[in-house]
Amino acid sequence: MAKDKKIKILLIEDDSFLVEMYTTKFELEGFEVVSAEDGKKGLEMVKKENPDIILLDILMPKMDGFAVLDALKKDEEVADIPVILLTNLGQKDDVKKGFEKGAVGYLIKAHFMPSEVVDKIKKILKESKK
Repeated sequence: MAKDKKIKILLIEDDSFLVEMYTTKFELEGFEVVSAEDGKKGLEMVKKENPDIILLDILMPKMDGFAVLDALKKDEEVADIPVILLTNLGQKDDVKKGFEKGAVGYLIKAHFMPSEVVDKIKKILKESKK
């Protein structure tokens, strides 16, 4: 029975068009998707929804993605949830900072099609189960 449980993705992203696009793509791939439009709401939803993986934008209102990532990694209850940064910030320093703060992936929105993001998520989830 537990095998039928859908993998839940929390998408923390302030661009409603992207949220809709990714939600549609992930649901077509059999994932369950919940979303939050700012970092503060995203942190609240992590506790409430207990996602399997988090896709996190960096530039957002109320609380940026780096602050959200810091808060997640400091909280023992949710620190093990894999976080992929999905952002338009592509500077080496930002990428380095994301990994140093505990992200397992860093995807630049402009460089990846939604299907490639799905593949990346599947790969990371497979690796985290080993």
